[in-house]
Amino acid sequence: MRGTRFLITVGTLVAGIVLLHSVSHGEPVPLRQPLGQFPLLMDGWLGHDDPLDQQIVSVLGVSDYLNRSYVRLGGDRVGLYLGYYQSQRSGETIHSPKNCLPGAGWEAVRAGRLTIPMTGMPAIVVNDYLIEKGLTQYLVLYWYQAHGRVIASEYSGKAWLVFDAITRNRTDEALVRVITPTRDGERQARARAVQFVQGLYPRLNSFIPD
Repeated sequence: MRGTRFLITVGTLVAGIVLLHSVSHGEPVPLRQPLGQFPLLMDGWLGHDDPLDQQIVSVLGVSDYLNRSYVRLGGDRVGLYLGYYQSQRSGETIHSPKNCLPGAGWEAVRAGRLTIPMTGMPAIVVNDYLIEKGLTQYLVLYWYQAHGRVIASEYSGKAWLVFDAITRNRTDEALVRVITPTRDGERQARARAVQFVQGLYPRLNSFIPD
């Protein structure tokens, strides 16, 4: 019964995506302001831009992106990637980190979900992803954000994409990814990444349209 329900869900989602690409790709929706204007100094973190190779940018198909390293006193470091799509057409859709990172040689150690509390607003649920390459290990927190929603699930993200394309003629969406090394232990890395996200998330509304 559970398998049948799963197949029906997947079948419905695939049919919706096919309909999405055959009927409309959504009107392009610009950012509220360019991602390059995101604060370099944030809650004690100092950022430094790390531009991606133009060939990689072309493959990603992003309308705008930010790739930045942040450090703070004591040497703590996190990486921030924001990728925004004004509309998602065939070949110009968000690339899941679960596909991109293994393609770059990283192996998944563990994948789960994490609830991050916020001050003065609802908590958000994000993907909690541990990866490694050789002796190097990183903790990755990421989510999809569009139209006031934070979405962790790739399946739910595609379902909302179809729904919003049909009901609102919009397929704009952002990928938000925070990454940090686990040299000081996974628990410390997670606490560091969570603290960074708690400062990051409230600022995103000034850039990503509802």
